Amino acid sequence: MASGSEHLRPNLHAYLVAHSSPPDPLLRDLIAETAERFPGNVIYQIGPEQGTFMTMLAGLMDARQAIEIGTFTGYSSVCLARGLAAGGRLICCDISADFTALARAYWQRAGLSDRIELRLGPALDTLRALPPGASFDLAFIDADKQGYLGYWEELVPRMRPGGVICVDNTLLHGRIFEPSPDPDAQAIKEFNEHVLHDDRVELVMLPVGDGLTLARAKP
Repeated sequence: MASGSEHLRPNLHAYLVAHSSPPDPLLRDLIAETAERFPGNVIYQIGPEQGTFMTMLAGLMDARQAIEIGTFTGYSSVCLARGLAAGGRLICCDISADFTALARAYWQRAGLSDRIELRLGPALDTLRALPPGASFDLAFIDADKQGYLGYWEELVPRMRPGGVICVDNTLLHGRIFEPSPDPDAQAIKEFNEHVLHDDRVELVMLPVGDGLTLARAKP
């Protein structure tokens, strides 16, 4: 099963999911096939309520140009691409050909292959190879935690005014509160403090999934 908003009590999370638009059959199949093929990695997949939120956010923003750092088997990319305006494009950055092969199959099945471009390789290299200047309406970071700050610094200058960066796992299962955080938790803890004091954006952290930070680029 896909990850849910784990920081809510189980009964509250169940109620939240039951009172949100549910994933359609294609997304339910993707959840099931991911669990079957990659049972040890299902935690990488966002929860259904987060997917619905991201589709809605892209639609509300009338987003046309989007980028995703960390694709896994494609649940979040399907949700993002479905919310894009007509003619919208989504760049997906990932390093795993195995995980993204399943994503490609579901992009095809969802009729989204023409609006999603997969770039395999280290995401930081992909970002640095992009043209300078504001070009993205929406970005989603959900990859290696120690790489977050690097991705952030490459993305912020490339967001249009009012563009939004969504950053996943900013609560990191509560590990950020440990007296001696592990390297990933320490990286997220430092990232959260960095973005809080970044005067290029305004932001809010939501208790969605494992913590979802939304940062809006200031004019």
